[in-house]
Amino acid sequence: MRHLALGCLLSVGLSASAAPVPDSYVLKAARLFDAKAGRLVTPGMVVVTGDKVAAVGPGAKAPEGARVVDLGDATLLPGFMDAHTHLTGESGDDWRQDLIDSFQRTIPERTLEALPRARVTLMAGFTTVRDLGGADDIDLGLRNAIRRGLVVGPRILTATAALGTTGGHCDAGNSWRKGLLADETGVGVADGADALRAKVRERVKYGADLIKVCATGGVLSLNADVDSPQLTQAELDAIVDEAHARKRRVAAHAHGAEGALRAIRAGVDSIEHGSFLSDEALDLMKQKGTWFVPTCMAFQGVKERADKGQLPEDNVRKIRAVQEARRQALKKALARGVRIAFGTDAGVFTHGRNAGEFALLVEAGLSPVEALRAATVNTAELLGVSASLGTLEPGKLADVVAVPGNPLQDIRKTEAVFFVMKEGVIHRHDAGATPSVAR
Repeated sequence: MRHLALGCLLSVGLSASAAPVPDSYVLKAARLFDAKAGRLVTPGMVVVTGDKVAAVGPGAKAPEGARVVDLGDATLLPGFMDAHTHLTGESGDDWRQDLIDSFQRTIPERTLEALPRARVTLMAGFTTVRDLGGADDIDLGLRNAIRRGLVVGPRILTATAALGTTGGHCDAGNSWRKGLLADETGVGVADGADALRAKVRERVKYGADLIKVCATGGVLSLNADVDSPQLTQAELDAIVDEAHARKRRVAAHAHGAEGALRAIRAGVDSIEHGSFLSDEALDLMKQKGTWFVPTCMAFQGVKERADKGQLPEDNVRKIRAVQEARRQALKKALARGVRIAFGTDAGVFTHGRNAGEFALLVEAGLSPVEALRAATVNTAELLGVSASLGTLEPGKLADVVAVPGNPLQDIRKTEAVFFVMKEGVIHRHDAGATPSVAR
């Protein structure tokens, strides 16, 4: 009897291992968003082989043995992209407790805390993100672990530590008494063109995919006006020149008009936030093709926290000061045809709410098509990954998401992603139906 049982087990094991495991999928839905053309295709179909898109459109042929996933009355879209996140941090309900936690929690603890943030971001449909500032190389470790398949999360392009000047928005020692911190500034802080050029080289040396610079004050720092310029023209010129020489793009945190103008003149690839962008700055952005990442969700998130009394009064004052100005700046940018990319500043608000940016962009004046393109083809171009991402086309990586219904009729459908595929691997499928096999 013992030999019979063992034989049965071996037989089961052999038959299971011998069964062919299809590496192809046929994704079907009522419609598909063609991000390149900016239109819907009906019905929607994407054929995936391995980690790549093999064919798209209703006439695509299903390979024999492919798994058919019929998502019904839904829309297939390219995986969403967020050009401004901070996966290694997240604001809590009490800013005082956040400060205490920043001193008490070890690097391993903060690394582990980043894992669910990465996962929830992917499950929200964001298969690629640009992380614009993290501490202690946690962002680098997270990026590398996701690449190796050790943890689940979006593809990450990271800036590592942001660059800034002494006492500026990206100076970690802001508002602390002298001598309290072992590192009074931070790894990205320097003064003068040559010193900041060296910081670019250092960030590249340690693995940065791009460079972030804080060109002005910020809403959530405590020692500077939100619109104050914080680098000279020579300093910004040096940063951008060195970054571009090293084939790294540059994102500039910039609220104030003068600081943003200096950054645009220097040739940064994107302006983040842009609360007080002047007509001159916007005209120059249009002329140079500078991307604007308005981060509407960041302002929404900090306003929510301010209304609940969860921020220091100095920060609340800054929030009130930028509210109307940033709306007008975005309105003027849209009227001029300045290029818009999708970024949220997730971490300022709870990770996983990234898709809320779509409705805010539409509210600001973009059409639903333009908002969807901002998070796909536009951001892919900003990030320099258009060859492999941003649209559903044969040969590109199979990053596919699905939302119920028609997002062109209701842009908030983007907040209800129920299917997520990244590089041919299904990470979310709420429908729960067992895929059939094409024959």
